[in-house]
Amino acid sequence: MSDPVANVSHVTGQLSFDELGTPLRDTTFVVFDLETTGGSAEEDAVTEIGAVKVRGGQVLGEFATLVDPERGIPPMVAQLTGITQLMVTGAPTMKTVLPAFLEFAAGSVLVAHNSGFDVSFMKAACERHGYRWPKPSVVCTVKLARRVLSRDEAPSCRLSALSDLFQTETKPTHRALADARTTVEVLHALLERVGNVGVHSLEELLAYLPEVTPEQRRKRSLAAHLPSTPGVYLFRGPKEEVLYVGTASDLRRRVRQYFTASEGRRRLREMVSLAVRVDAVECSHPLEAEVRELRLLRAHRPAYNRRSKNPHHAWWLTLTDEPFPRISLVKVPRDGALGPFRTRKAAESVADALLDAVPLRSCTIKIPATNQRASPCALAELDRCKAPCAGKQSVDEYSPAVVAVRDLVVGRSADPLRTLISQLGGLASAERFEEAARRRDRLAGLVRSLDRAQRLAALAALPQLVAARPDREGGWEFSVVRYGRLASAGVARRGTRPMPVVDALVASAETVIPTPGPLRGAPPEEAGVVLRWLDQPGTRLVYADEPWSSPAGAAAAWVPWAEQAASARPLRDWN
Repeated sequence: MSDPVANVSHVTGQLSFDELGTPLRDTTFVVFDLETTGGSAEEDAVTEIGAVKVRGGQVLGEFATLVDPERGIPPMVAQLTGITQLMVTGAPTMKTVLPAFLEFAAGSVLVAHNSGFDVSFMKAACERHGYRWPKPSVVCTVKLARRVLSRDEAPSCRLSALSDLFQTETKPTHRALADARTTVEVLHALLERVGNVGVHSLEELLAYLPEVTPEQRRKRSLAAHLPSTPGVYLFRGPKEEVLYVGTASDLRRRVRQYFTASEGRRRLREMVSLAVRVDAVECSHPLEAEVRELRLLRAHRPAYNRRSKNPHHAWWLTLTDEPFPRISLVKVPRDGALGPFRTRKAAESVADALLDAVPLRSCTIKIPATNQRASPCALAELDRCKAPCAGKQSVDEYSPAVVAVRDLVVGRSADPLRTLISQLGGLASAERFEEAARRRDRLAGLVRSLDRAQRLAALAALPQLVAARPDREGGWEFSVVRYGRLASAGVARRGTRPMPVVDALVASAETVIPTPGPLRGAPPEEAGVVLRWLDQPGTRLVYADEPWSSPAGAAAAWVPWAEQAASARPLRDWN
């Protein structure tokens, strides 16, 4: 096959030399395919990933693995793909596979046949497992084929039809790696076609795809002055208002995508039509960019950022300050609160799990320490409440339940979790499987929430921590963290002595004054981003003012159980 980018001729609206961008022959593509249990990224799961990394027509590497979907594979799907339940039993789960795939694809352009399907599953997996979607450029070979080929030449753009049309050596088989290899050959054949109409760079390829508005094309010069470094970009409107804030590992490349077909979101196309300038804040590394983005979102609340609608929105569970405390849902946490929760529904589910475990009252009436005169409610008749409102339980008799919740939240004791496990066994033995499944899911959510809250609180308790990550070029990325907030960031390039850089970063770091609350005043989203960066493989602790530790009774020991519960093993197996 000839070089797919060798033939170049005039193209309407040709870019200037500075704007030509990355030649296609120098662009690294990761062509990937997924097999799944169904068509919904939210409800179904991946069973196999296959990917091929190519550049300049040469294969640089391949990535292939079965994935345990942690749920059943429908018979019709198994018949179509040939992937059976037995084949995925013992395979790595998506939690293990996802970081490996993200590392394999880092810095590359993603390609898939009907990319919306495959990308939606990867985005959902990132959201589910706490990874930030890297926002790569994406090329869909279905859209590219419809742009390049006539209906007469290709009545169907199914992968099998294009494989026949281009006479590919590999044929699609509904297995991930074989389909990815086929898609590579289809991609090269399509690139050969677009080369004949002057498409010879990645930017031109993305602009060549359909649905690019004239307004997008005209404004691509807004990215011309931006550096190719990590940072935060701000689209500004005619009144200097901030319309949109985003992060990028390469500012120029990312902003240029807004002026191509890779940006298909209607809201952001509208934003581009209003923008008159793009400002940028260069950052030392991606963590600094993420943190600056969060801070700019809180400061400006841009109209076109969905996250800016409720920048401080988080829910917490706390015990009320009264003789007979109850669990209360609040937005301003106090010491000992459990959270943060992104949604009220998630917080209420965890509150229900706590009430399953400990005999706290769920009513909202004020109960004095003495002379209680209310009438017992239906929960008392069901033995779900000891009726302190009616004087049938004293403050001293009620207090063990309060202590149990407080100890569970801070990690001193996990006895309530053991109580819930025992209840599940009883429900399964009684063949109340639906009720047991509901409680199991609530318990798994409680464990995950406790684990995250305890790890965030442990980080926020540290006056100062310095950590480092390799930067892939022989240097180091450094972060100075104070009470859960990023106080300073910098890099020591290859050949630079690292410790003088660390000393300078510490000396110039932001002063952080802690305030009351589980996170010492750190914004929950920022503390979460910092913790995720610290948790990544390869991160090294340079030093900390105090030991960074977890309590002896921390929920971390229960996380494997919660992950197993997520596989939805039938409750009939429990008795």
